[in-house]
Amino acid sequence: MEVQSSRLEAVVQQIGEAVLATTDTVDRLSAQVDALAAQVQQQGYQIFALSDAVQTLAENQDSALERIGRLTEALQRLVAAIEETDEPHP
Repeated sequence: MEVQSSRLEAVVQQIGEAVLATTDTVDRLSAQVDALAAQVQQQGYQIFALSDAVQTLAENQDSALERIGRLTEALQRLVAAIEETDEPHP
């Protein structure tokens, strides 16, 4: 009976140690998941800021292209006016 009790005690002790080890592992995994969640959230903020910057850049590029188009038209009119004045008049 004493041998059986001793074996039972050893099994219970092993189960307790396994539960403690599992609890520690779960706690570490939980901390890692929390850290990953914080990183994902931070990356989400960075992606939002980046997309906002890209949108601003695209808007600025559209504006610059429009101004270049107007400048090109003005230069073409200027060249045409200069060419008119250079033409000999009868």
